[in-house]
Amino acid sequence: MASSLDDDELLNDDYYSLLNVRREATQEELKVAYRRLCMLYHPDKHRDPELKRQAEQLFNLVHEAYQVLREPQSRAIYDIYGKRGLDVDGWEVVERKRSPAEIREEYERLQKEREERRLQQRTNPKGTISVGVDATDLFDQYEEDYEDMAGGGVPHVEINKMHISQSIEAPLSTKDTAILSGSLSTHNGNGGGTINLAFRRVTSANGWGEVEVGAGDTQGPLLGMKIFRNLTSRCFATAQCGLQFSSRGVRPGVTTLLARHLDKNTMGYLQWRWGIQSSMNTSIVRDTKSSHFTLAMQFGIPHTFVMMSYQYKFQDDDQTKIKGSVKSGFFGTVVEYGAERKISRHSVLGATVSVGVPQGVSLKIKLNRASQTYFFPIHLTDQLLPSAVFYATVGPLVFYLAIQQLIIRPYVRAQKEEDLDKQREGSASNIARKKQEAESAVLLMQESVRRIIETEESRMGLIILNAWYGKFVTDNSRKHERAKVIDVTVPLQCLVKDSKLILTEATKSGIPGFYDPCVGEEKSLKVLYQFRGVMHQVLSGDAEPLRIPKNAHLLDCAKMGRYRQNSEACKHV
Repeated sequence: MASSLDDDELLNDDYYSLLNVRREATQEELKVAYRRLCMLYHPDKHRDPELKRQAEQLFNLVHEAYQVLREPQSRAIYDIYGKRGLDVDGWEVVERKRSPAEIREEYERLQKEREERRLQQRTNPKGTISVGVDATDLFDQYEEDYEDMAGGGVPHVEINKMHISQSIEAPLSTKDTAILSGSLSTHNGNGGGTINLAFRRVTSANGWGEVEVGAGDTQGPLLGMKIFRNLTSRCFATAQCGLQFSSRGVRPGVTTLLARHLDKNTMGYLQWRWGIQSSMNTSIVRDTKSSHFTLAMQFGIPHTFVMMSYQYKFQDDDQTKIKGSVKSGFFGTVVEYGAERKISRHSVLGATVSVGVPQGVSLKIKLNRASQTYFFPIHLTDQLLPSAVFYATVGPLVFYLAIQQLIIRPYVRAQKEEDLDKQREGSASNIARKKQEAESAVLLMQESVRRIIETEESRMGLIILNAWYGKFVTDNSRKHERAKVIDVTVPLQCLVKDSKLILTEATKSGIPGFYDPCVGEEKSLKVLYQFRGVMHQVLSGDAEPLRIPKNAHLLDCAKMGRYRQNSEACKHV
């Protein structure tokens, strides 16, 4: 049963973690877990008034969790909405009598209504700024009498073209959208602009249509129409036609595209274009988790070419990609290679070197920031000069490494710390409550743990010697950071039954006797235990299931010494 609980909900009470059961737990599993915790926290077992009060609070919390999860209706609400859905006065979210399936239908309906309201407020702006730089004077300068000219000793670099485009969407309803776009361009002192207005309507789940009108000072009025249609579950088609009005008359144009899924990761495209630039294009695109491959061929006027490109995607947090392509046709041959990488939460930086005949050498720098794109094509030389290729390749790499070290990493680190501080500040009261509950639970577990240890020792069973939960610092480059862990030896020993300890895949901060010592940070559970008189050790991720004992956890002497050092360090935290 999937859960949609968010981080704020987990800071409250995770009923599955509290009972230490799977999210797919049966009624029998819930009952066994409930009875075990009732025996541990029953108030009548304690004479001390303070312990009795603490036991009553925890007993009521366990009872509340069991009552919610044992009823299919309330369990379905909890799985979808979390505890907030249960706290709605009068059950205004959904009716109590509805089945789990009906509750989910109601949830999807409410989600759809929220999506409609969100669409009404969204404009979805998109923009592109392109600045072309002519830097050929760096490599193609004249040698004779060059230094005698005014300013001849300094290479001349200039901006020779610029293009700015922007578009916004205005959802009129869930089916109708108006799109306003415009662009300005200039090249060597000459420029112009266009403005377009399009109206798009979703006609069904399988298609939509769009009508567009536009005007510009260089091309004249434009009238166009575009249609998209899913032909089958694996095939779709688009058709676009337009009329461009100019001083030379009316110029019609038609473009059709047919696409088909060849397999799960591969698409095939066939495009035909008729008009000012007529052509036929076919391509195959294969996109997987680790790579992207394209093979395309076009016959047309004025461009006929064959193109092949490959992109490799590294499976890292920065979403690093390296790419290369070869394109050859009547215009010549171009080889491109480059890379791109995520430099912040919303920004991706890329650089591509283009080497071609007769185009020469160019460096293209691209920055995607949210829905905005900044593009800087820098033309270095019209010739194939090894020096230009070298500097176009090494220069951006050195510059990126310097910026990454001096600006990007400190900024990202500061941003992450700021976000964590805000999260900790907003959840301070919940953390304090959970910490107090955990300390109370540990006090109430003492007598049960003593009996469990006696039983396990008599049978040479499972003894938890040390257990720590939280953020561990194991990387030498992060030794300046401080470990943030809590001792959970007693809570884990209390969960041992018949020489076995089983933890479900839920976050461990909800287990009785646990709490979150480092909100928003990655956490682990480190356990040193003894089974049949032999030492074992295991390190488990926060949401990973854990089952001990296991032979894979056997600890040798060298590891044992390091563990003792780490344990001593944890005690000083």
